[in-house]
Amino acid sequence: MSDRILVGTRKGTFLVEKAGRRWNARLAGHPGVGVNFVVRDPWSGTLWAALGHGHWGAKLSRSTDEGATWEDAAQVRYPEGARYLAPPEPTEDGSESQLGPQLKDATLLKLWTLAFGPKHMYVGTIPGGLFVSEDGGESFALNRPLWDHESRGGDLFAGEGSGLTHWYGTPASDGEFAPGIHSILVDPNDAAHLYVAISTAGVLESKDGGATWHGRNRGMLMDYLPNPAADWGHDPHAIELCPGQPDHLWQQNHCGVFVSFDGAENWKKVSRPEQGVHFGFPVAVDAREGRTAWLVPGKADSQRTAIDGGLFVARTQDGGDSWEDLREGLPQENAFDVVYRHALGNDGDRLAFGSTTGNLYVSEDRGESWQTVANNLPPVYSVRFG
Repeated sequence: MSDRILVGTRKGTFLVEKAGRRWNARLAGHPGVGVNFVVRDPWSGTLWAALGHGHWGAKLSRSTDEGATWEDAAQVRYPEGARYLAPPEPTEDGSESQLGPQLKDATLLKLWTLAFGPKHMYVGTIPGGLFVSEDGGESFALNRPLWDHESRGGDLFAGEGSGLTHWYGTPASDGEFAPGIHSILVDPNDAAHLYVAISTAGVLESKDGGATWHGRNRGMLMDYLPNPAADWGHDPHAIELCPGQPDHLWQQNHCGVFVSFDGAENWKKVSRPEQGVHFGFPVAVDAREGRTAWLVPGKADSQRTAIDGGLFVARTQDGGDSWEDLREGLPQENAFDVVYRHALGNDGDRLAFGSTTGNLYVSEDRGESWQTVANNLPPVYSVRFG
C-alpha cells in the first residue's frame, strides 16, 4: 500500500504523506492554479497534473522528481478542422431552444482525466476528445475513430456529417456546455482493450487499441429520456473496473448505481434509494474482488450536499445486492461535503476521499473507520494514491 496520496485542488497540487501514525498534507506544486486531476504513471513513475489555469487555460504539467519540481509538458491541441455538434443553447426563459445541434470549432476547454497503458498515455477532455501519446507524453494525437464516431455525427472534418449527435454536455470551467470524457479505463490484461465514459452520452468500448468503438449502454436507465433505456444519452459520473477481474465494472451514474459482470455488455442497476445509495459522483472498486465497491452518496443533483447532514461511505461486498453505511469517524451533523467523481481513491485496504469543503478523509481498514487528515484545503477535485 502506498504511503502517499496525490490530491488535486482548486488551488494547487498537494501531497499527503504518512509519517508514523500521522498523515501530513503539504502544497507541492501549482499554487493558486486549478488542478483537475493528478496521478502517477505506473509505468514510468512520472507524476502528471491536468491544470485548468484561469489565465493560461488547460495545460499538462509533469514531475520526474516525486513532486519536488514541475515542468510544462507537451500540450494537448485539437487539430485544424476539428469540429463537433454542440447542443443548442438554452433560451432566456430556460426552455429548450428549437434549433438543432450547432457545428462548433473544437478548442480545448478542459483536461479532465489521464490514464496509462504500458506504451500509451491517454487524456480525456471537454469537448469530448480522447488524446493519445505513444512517446511518454512528448506529443499527443486526437483519436479520430472516437471523435468521428457515428453517435456524435460522423466525420465532421470531411463535411456536415449526419447533423445528429447523441453526445450532449457538461459545463466546462467557463460554463460552456459540451460533452466531456471523464473516465478512461485500460484493461490490465490487454492494453488494447479500452473503455471511456462521456458526460453526457454513455460508455464506449474498444478492443483494438482505439481503432474502432462500440456503445456499451445496455441496461442503463436515464430517468430524463423519453425512452429511459435508449442506446445513447446516458450520464455516467464515473466508471471503474476491478484490476483482478477486469470484466467487473462499476458505475456511479446521474440516475443511480450500475454494475456489469460481463465487460460492460450489460449493466444492472443496484441503487438502494431507501439507504441513500443512488445519486453521487465517485466509485472505487476493490483490486482483487470485483463484487466489492465503495461510493460516497450525496443528495440529488439540485441539492449537492451530504444526506441529512451526515457524511457516509457506502460499501457493497456482494455485487450490489446489499449495502453497508460506513460512518465511524465521519461527521454526522452539519456536513455539507460534496465529493467529485475523481475524489475517491483506493489502494489495498486504504481509501481516501476529499470534498468541496476542503476536507480529506482516510481509512486504513477498508472503510470501517475514518480519520480526518486535512481540513481547510481548497476544494478537492481528485484523490489518487501514488
